[in-house]
Amino acid sequence: MNNELSEVSDHLDFGLSIVFIGFNPSIRSGEAGHHYANPRNNFWRILHQSGLTPRLYDASEDQDLLKLGYGFTNIVARPTRGAEDITREEYKQGRLILRDKLREYRPRIACFVGKGVYTEYSGRPRADWGFQSESIVDGVIDFVAPSSSGLVRMKMEEIIGIYRELALFVTD
Repeated sequence: MNNELSEVSDHLDFGLSIVFIGFNPSIRSGEAGHHYANPRNNFWRILHQSGLTPRLYDASEDQDLLKLGYGFTNIVARPTRGAEDITREEYKQGRLILRDKLREYRPRIACFVGKGVYTEYSGRPRADWGFQSESIVDGVIDFVAPSSSGLVRMKMEEIIGIYRELALFVTD
């Protein structure tokens, strides 16, 4: 069944402030055709409460964030129930594809929505929250933010605080 779901289209353009990068779309996102479409995912609330968006957006409006300078992609395009369903080969291919996308579009910041997304991409064993000391793609700043999944056990205020760091940086 998972293989029958459509990939969720990237929303990428030149001159973006931030590209948000997830593991891969959820089943719900695959069905809806929009990023972060699972109602239990806090992504849209986090963006609004951190000051990254002027209002609360809905997943169906994901393409509209291009006007704000924000884009979306994933390390793996195939929708799955969870990141544990992604194969090693998909990660290997996804890393190369993602690097090429970042090299081509050159957003100011690559925001990895989850430490696991960043460690899979970078090949580094661990990462701290926030801005990384070294970037993988020259000229693109790497930022690691908590996953917005409803399964994350961090306090929402703490998650929003990390995203607020990003909001303050892009409004400077």
